[in-house]
Amino acid sequence: MKIPGRLSAGASCVWLLMGCRTAPPPRPVPEVGIQVLQPEKAVLTSELPGRTAPYRVAEIRPQVNGLVQQRLFEEGSEVKAGSVLYQLEPTPYQAALGQAEAALKAAEANLPASQSRAERTRRLAESHAVGQQDADEAQAAFLTAQASLASARAAVDNAKFNLANTPIKAPISGRTGLSSVTVGALVTAYQPVFLTTVQQLDPIYVDVTQSSSDLLRLRRRMEGGHLRSSDGAKKVKLLLEDGTRYPLEGRLQFRDVTVDPATGAVTLRLVFPNPDHVLLPGMFVRAVVEEGIDEQAILALQQGVSRNTKGDPIAWVLNAADKVEQRALTVDKAMGDRWLVTSGLAAGDRLIVEGLQKVRPGLTAKAVPFVPGPQGGQAAPAKKD
Repeated sequence: MKIPGRLSAGASCVWLLMGCRTAPPPRPVPEVGIQVLQPEKAVLTSELPGRTAPYRVAEIRPQVNGLVQQRLFEEGSEVKAGSVLYQLEPTPYQAALGQAEAALKAAEANLPASQSRAERTRRLAESHAVGQQDADEAQAAFLTAQASLASARAAVDNAKFNLANTPIKAPISGRTGLSSVTVGALVTAYQPVFLTTVQQLDPIYVDVTQSSSDLLRLRRRMEGGHLRSSDGAKKVKLLLEDGTRYPLEGRLQFRDVTVDPATGAVTLRLVFPNPDHVLLPGMFVRAVVEEGIDEQAILALQQGVSRNTKGDPIAWVLNAADKVEQRALTVDKAMGDRWLVTSGLAAGDRLIVEGLQKVRPGLTAKAVPFVPGPQGGQAAPAKKD
């Protein structure tokens, strides 16, 4: 059957239109915001938890027995070294001192007579006027008098010591704590329960803990030349419990040489000035400790680093041919809004930080400068005029 010419021409147009629809237009090249990585000088720090402790603490205990006659301080007040905190009843010790001084005078009075008798008896024994037994007894009496004199002097010293300790004094300057006794209480020498405490709070210690694995990591980086130690004493900053920054800087005093087997951590002792007594013993704080300086640090913006299904850090970079590549990374720590990258990225790499949802390996993309948003956490690629 012959197809009319008009129908044949219509069919040709239909096929022509269908052929046009099956050839879609080329996809536009996506734009991605990039960070061109450059080595930077970075001071590496660690934020470590810890608690404050007094610089010096004295537990006040009596050195003699007695009744508390007076309490001469206000609880929680500042006292100076040598200030009297408690006064014990001194009368028994004054009487004991008087008795010891009397015995000393008696011993001193007896000594010359004993010495003279011993010398006379010795001379008489040499001329055979008396027996040697008498001379020996006189010499023994003289030596006994000397020993009695020494004993009397020791008794006087002991009585003076006891009397001098009836006022109980502060051994250090600092702030007093609660008093465990009142006037009229009976206390005993070197009792286990202390009467009060005196704590020196300026300066003050901050004891923090750091894992031994972090110490090993730092040592490897130091030995590998990636880090250098900072010059001079290491400066330390402090964050208080409410997140505010303590205004004064401290210093690292020492790092313990023993690892706690229960926690796998070592203790670092820091010293901070505390003139206004803002820091009190037992407060929880976080110390920002300087670890070292990396002169060639690679710092990648955090929005340019993601994780794969295994949880390992990865990044997308734009190579010299404007092709997208995926890199496996090793990151050390977060520094503000950036990661310190130890492997996987190098100076000059173009890290994709914006438009990651548009990219896949091998895709051609167009790089545009990364422009941080007003809040520092958002960004947008620059637009064409």
